[in-house]
Amino acid sequence: MAILENIRKRTTVLILIIGLALFAFVISGVFTNGDVNGKVGSSIAEINGEEISIDAFRQKVDVASRRSANASTMQTVNQVYDQEVRNAVLGQQFTDLGVDIEQDQILNYISTIPSYSQSPQFQNESGVFDQNKFRNFVAELKMNNPEQYNLWLQDEQAIVQSAKQQTYFNLIKAGVGATLKEGELDYKLANDKIDIKYVRIPFTSIADSTIAVSKSEIQTYINNHKEDFKQEPARDIQFVYFQEKASVADESAVKEAITKLMDNTVEYNAQTDKNDTIAGFKTATNMMAFLDRNSDIKFDTIYKSKKQLPAKFADTLMTLQVGEMFGPYRDGDFFKVSKMMDRKPNGSVKASHILIAYAGAQRANPDVTRTKEEAEAEAKRLLTEAKKKDAKFVELARDNSDGPSAPNGGDLGYFQEGRMVPAFNDFAFANKVGTVGMVETDFGFHIIKIDDKEDVVQVATLAREIEPSEETTNKLFTDATKFEMESIESSKAFSDLAKENEYLVRPVNKIKATDENLPGLSAQRNIVQWAFQEDVKVGDIKRFDLTGGYAVAQLTKTYQEGLMSVEDASALVLPKLRKERKAAQIIEANKGKSIEDLAKDNNVSASTASALTVKSPTIPGAGSEPAVVGTAFAMKEGATSDLIEGNTGVYKLTVTKKTEAPKLDNYSMYATSVKSSRESRVNTAVYEALKDASVIEDKRASFY
Repeated sequence: MAILENIRKRTTVLILIIGLALFAFVISGVFTNGDVNGKVGSSIAEINGEEISIDAFRQKVDVASRRSANASTMQTVNQVYDQEVRNAVLGQQFTDLGVDIEQDQILNYISTIPSYSQSPQFQNESGVFDQNKFRNFVAELKMNNPEQYNLWLQDEQAIVQSAKQQTYFNLIKAGVGATLKEGELDYKLANDKIDIKYVRIPFTSIADSTIAVSKSEIQTYINNHKEDFKQEPARDIQFVYFQEKASVADESAVKEAITKLMDNTVEYNAQTDKNDTIAGFKTATNMMAFLDRNSDIKFDTIYKSKKQLPAKFADTLMTLQVGEMFGPYRDGDFFKVSKMMDRKPNGSVKASHILIAYAGAQRANPDVTRTKEEAEAEAKRLLTEAKKKDAKFVELARDNSDGPSAPNGGDLGYFQEGRMVPAFNDFAFANKVGTVGMVETDFGFHIIKIDDKEDVVQVATLAREIEPSEETTNKLFTDATKFEMESIESSKAFSDLAKENEYLVRPVNKIKATDENLPGLSAQRNIVQWAFQEDVKVGDIKRFDLTGGYAVAQLTKTYQEGLMSVEDASALVLPKLRKERKAAQIIEANKGKSIEDLAKDNNVSASTASALTVKSPTIPGAGSEPAVVGTAFAMKEGATSDLIEGNTGVYKLTVTKKTEAPKLDNYSMYATSVKSSRESRVNTAVYEALKDASVIEDKRASFY
């Protein structure tokens, strides 16, 4: 994969290879001649000097938002941005190489897209994608439905881009291969085995506190490994969240209100000049109307099994007799009172079945060719098998049923009366648990086993949501505002002041300019935007009005684009430098020692490991150790190594046995596997290499 490995440095090699492959490529137009990506106004990004228009970008975000209603604005923006960057990076390659495709190629590509090729609208009488039907569809859109046609233009550009990318990557894959020697090597790496005897002195045997590392050493390491310590602009914040939630007094008020609704009340009727008795929950005769007026949860007339009731209260509710009530009780954010309206003993049945279909039966698979008579005979045979004492119905169903439940052993789950076809329904509800029998329906012959039965109940629930009162919300606003002002004016630290007021301070580190979600607050794009404003300095504090409360946030640290500072990188660098120092100490202190002396002097035991391979270099009890295993494979049987620095410690080993894999007559299968593996990485590896080599200026944070 020399192309992929060197693409950052030598894209001209890639261009040359692809150019040679383009010996007969036709460059022509597609469905439209217009440029959807018109450069109007400011740009949201610049890729290698090419600008992405904010106006065109916003149009695409708008279209994507309508198609993904559940995604947040920022999620959609990021999704469209990533696609635009990809299109620009690869598009520049297409331009340099002259990669283009004509209309017929586009149509061929569309015929591979299931949403088009599988649509009856574009299929001929044989169920095959018809290019003429698709052309006519686009022409009709342009003539009669301009809005939908504009959406199609967006889709067309995406399809053209995808088709070009497919062509481009296929051309690269044409230059990817693997020789038989490479196949042989791959086979040997996976199948040559080695046994070793070894001693490991773990790095943990030396305390971290004994290894002194200076700031200058950390800085030197950063300078020598700059690619590993690049950072984007980022921010640290901390915040106190004032959540809008009901107080204890609010909860008591809701509980009291729902309790009053249980009994009848007397109200004066001005029209009749008399007192009227208003029925309460206990005596209401029209339960649906009562709950419509008084409950936050309406009357659900559907009968439910125990597992469909609130888990915490299901046992209690199922023991109620018709007319009995339970409550008030708290269930989540509601206070509830439940009343048993009706009960159906054994109203839900769990059954399994084996369906034996026949040609012509309803929904029968075309592969079923047996006659009705043959199906009946087969069903009777299976019925006899299923009734045997040692019968395993699950296996019989899995091996013989023509129904969709066959992979589940015929299990149909629980169902209530009326859900199944009449003959099946009647058998299921008329027989006891454990009964096995046969019925005929339009679908074929069913061998049915009744697995279980359970009661179902109809429960009416009077519910009131527990919400904060106006008094509570006003106090919350006052508390948040007061804390904001005190934090700004006080000489005390933000966290100390929060602690005095018994508020929880939550830190969020390394926020990126295009982030949206903050742990503990979810989507709060406005806080992120504030943290990245040029005039906001470390230590600044601001209160934010959120849905369901307030947040008082403080900017605590900023990170500039470039290399990490010593302080920021130390958590990553220190373990590496300590490991190097520990390895050097262990090696220096144990030079020239045998495996036995090494084990004795370091209070560790000699161990063995068998059947190690280069492709799976895991030593039991020690973990992945590719350098150690690789060293062992380079040694002769019976040889003992020097001290080896591994991932978890320093090793010394003796190769006790080497077993070469049997030679094969031909390694083409392994060469093909290597080639396929390399090809599977092309799309991602090439794009990432091109992207890394590109100069990308991201301006999303300026617009969203």
